[in-house]
Amino acid sequence: AVPSMGLATAAHSLNLNASDIRLLPGRGVQLGPTTIPTDESARLLPQFYPDRDGKPAFTVDSFYDVSSGRISPSKYTGKIVIIGATAAGVGTLFSTPVSAAMSPALILAHITSSILSGHFIEQPAWSGLAELGVLLLVAGYLVGVLPRLSAGAGAAITGILFVLLLAVQHQLLVGAALWLQLVFPAALLLIGHLALTTRRFLVTEAGKLKSDEEWAETNRQMALTLQSQGQLDMAFDRLRRVPHSDALMENLKHLALDFERKRQFNKAESVYEHMATLDRKDTDVQARLKRARNLSETVVLGGGSSHPGGTLLLSGNGVEKPMLGRYQVEKELGKGAMGVVYLGRDPKIGRTVAIKTLALSAEFEGAELDEARNRFFREAETAGRLQHPHIVTIFDAGEEQDLAYIAMEFLQGHDLVVHSRPGHLLPVGTVLEIGERVALALDHAHSMEVVHRDIKPANVMYDPATGSVKVTDFGIARITTSSRTKTGMVLGTPSFMSPEQLSGQHVDGRSDLYSLGVMLYQLLTGQLPLRGDSMAALMYQIANQEPASVCEVRPELPPQLADILSRALAKSPSLRYQTGGELAAELQGVRDVLEQQAAGHEKPLVQAARERPAATVLAAGMEEDDVTFSTVAEAPPSSALRPETDSPDIRI
Repeated sequence: AVPSMGLATAAHSLNLNASDIRLLPGRGVQLGPTTIPTDESARLLPQFYPDRDGKPAFTVDSFYDVSSGRISPSKYTGKIVIIGATAAGVGTLFSTPVSAAMSPALILAHITSSILSGHFIEQPAWSGLAELGVLLLVAGYLVGVLPRLSAGAGAAITGILFVLLLAVQHQLLVGAALWLQLVFPAALLLIGHLALTTRRFLVTEAGKLKSDEEWAETNRQMALTLQSQGQLDMAFDRLRRVPHSDALMENLKHLALDFERKRQFNKAESVYEHMATLDRKDTDVQARLKRARNLSETVVLGGGSSHPGGTLLLSGNGVEKPMLGRYQVEKELGKGAMGVVYLGRDPKIGRTVAIKTLALSAEFEGAELDEARNRFFREAETAGRLQHPHIVTIFDAGEEQDLAYIAMEFLQGHDLVVHSRPGHLLPVGTVLEIGERVALALDHAHSMEVVHRDIKPANVMYDPATGSVKVTDFGIARITTSSRTKTGMVLGTPSFMSPEQLSGQHVDGRSDLYSLGVMLYQLLTGQLPLRGDSMAALMYQIANQEPASVCEVRPELPPQLADILSRALAKSPSLRYQTGGELAAELQGVRDVLEQQAAGHEKPLVQAARERPAATVLAAGMEEDDVTFSTVAEAPPSSALRPETDSPDIRI
């Protein structure tokens, strides 16, 4: 082995020769009595001396100054002098711990001084195991600990460990001159943390994206379910959480149309505004938003200021047909004192219904409105339980923005008002058969403890084509007769009221039979049994006067019929027929007698009815007074649509 220049220079300085230098394999180099520690390759880790107070660790003099005598040679007596190039640009420069560019001569000076001063940086034999242990600990932390920590805690612990490794290496190097390579574990710690954090972020973002998509789809499907159940506000709340997509825009469009069908244009406007924020370039959305805004500023449905005769149907292109509950309103059939009757359709099953609306908020206020609403649903539920071939079937009842409605069976035909006028009377047998069927319907209702309270020609539907007879408006009378007009009077038709009903006493089924008697009297004679020039006169007549016999008005009528009507119109309920079945049996008996007397010349109900002129089609539930009809067939003479002329048009 040949000693290096630095080792040879140090040996020469110590007056040692080559034989005094011995290699100790795996341990170091023996320089005289001094052992210089090295690594397994006999490499020395010298110490480099930094400058102090601006002065270099080793004096560098110009060779020219020495040779020219400017520097006396005596300056170098007893010192090691190293001659070499130190000027920049001359020779190769090396990076050292104390300088980025150091000449070989200066490096030799640092190495020689380190050997002579015994300033060595030792790499102990156990350093490899220590470095491996630290490396394994770092790997264990990255694999087993870091994934379990939160992002903040993981970053904090990793930073502390990184600084600790570098601090330990620096302290060992500076304080104990020991060399442990802890930079690599520290670098592995930092790189590993960044890699795992990045991977976790990407995986988390991918999972979050997938979760967001699934959550958005869940919200969208939930919104569709709520929309199908009619809970439009909750559906809109769900759809607002869904990110923009073509499917979302289509769902929002249908939701806005549902709001329009319910005449809630302000809410449709909100939906269109949300759509506009998602897609500002959609001209169709902008047009719909403008239309909804205009309608929301002009249309009020069911509010306290709305007129009970107001219609749900609006003209204009693009305006959706309204919805009442689950029913789509197709057209208006007629108007009454308390509301409007519409032709409706159930989109799910395709059933055609008549929808009668009652503007409760226009007739009641405060506590009275709540009471009327509760009574409305209670009476509608009671009437809905009536299942009889001669009673109009009620399918549903509900409320939309204080606009109560009842969906009932849609009937072909018209009410009996047209046949209560002279010149338009039905055959006696037909009238008796109608009376019999109405009496049976009332008998069924009374057995269910349901009183109609408003039996009159306007509330009995008759189809000449089939002879069908249906009693309508069960339960409605109890709502409307409690309504107050602006003058404090009760709406109603007093000409058909029983004495006890007119006086405000408790009524039962016998009051309905009295009203049926009045109706039959009018259908048979074309006039009311009792009339008065004023309200007071009419009330006095009903309470005290006996009506003229039908035989006096129409002498050709059988006496038995006069007896039946006389008993039905008795002032005292105890003297009347006690059940509808009893009255129906009496009417059937008279009809049988008439048929026997006619000896086959009197035609039955359906056949006689078919010979009558075609009439209007009217939805069940129309009021007798103040009604406009929507004709779908040949209409009867206009005189048939005028109110009764035999008594004043009185409303209590």
